[in-house]
Amino acid sequence: MVDYALGDIQGCFDALQRLLEKIKFDDRSDRLWFVGDLVNRGPKSLETLRFIKNLPITPRITLGNHDLHLLCQLFLPNQHPKPDDTLEKILNAPDRDELGHWLRQQPLLHHDPNLNLVMTHAGIAPCWSLEEAKAHAHQVGLALAGEHYLDFLKHMYGNTPNYLSNTITPIERLRVICNYFTRMRFCDTNGHLELACKGAPNAPPPHTYPWYAVPTRCDIHEAIIFGHWAALQGRCPVKNIHALDTGCVWGGSLTALRLQDKQRFCISL
Repeated sequence: MVDYALGDIQGCFDALQRLLEKIKFDDRSDRLWFVGDLVNRGPKSLETLRFIKNLPITPRITLGNHDLHLLCQLFLPNQHPKPDDTLEKILNAPDRDELGHWLRQQPLLHHDPNLNLVMTHAGIAPCWSLEEAKAHAHQVGLALAGEHYLDFLKHMYGNTPNYLSNTITPIERLRVICNYFTRMRFCDTNGHLELACKGAPNAPPPHTYPWYAVPTRCDIHEAIIFGHWAALQGRCPVKNIHALDTGCVWGGSLTALRLQDKQRFCISL
């Protein structure tokens, strides 16, 4: 089996098919990994979801912020809609609930000891070890996949708190964990999130760093695969950390990383 990790699809189904053709993907013997943001902003989110859900070999998926936003739109209609959403076809599809319940079973983190790597959508908080990150992701996963998932979705949005502490409420704890895994770009040396800035890594807000460059970042020996940050253009200066969002939905390219040897494959729009 050959494993390929793919950057943010965001409904760019035609680009996905072209990339799979380029890597000669065989759905009977190869496995795909998706760093999240499967949907939204692109034109074919419904086709993308159906294709991924029905792959013969179960793909590895970590949820991104746009995937979580879709879940909110599916199960809590008219809450937090965005003017540039392109989710209408999913919201009106006959299999919308089936797709939504499948999507909410997907995790925020996947760790493969055999390949010595870990995948999340936005990265791993600089103040967490891998074991801490896995425990936090599991906590949110239980809330999202459980019977009280609507309670989580109702309180998911917001930029505060920006750090885990013993003084926050349980629902605030879930929110900040979710923000680390799906929205993080910049942090300060104590690991506090700065969520207002979405720009390039060479122009961080005062007293912050890209999460992977925080001087006090916990050492994680496994390779880290992430997406989310199109401004990186697929380049991370830290060895063994692989950025895969190359801005397909913004007119850039779509990238796949062959996990066995870390070779990259790209197609441009």
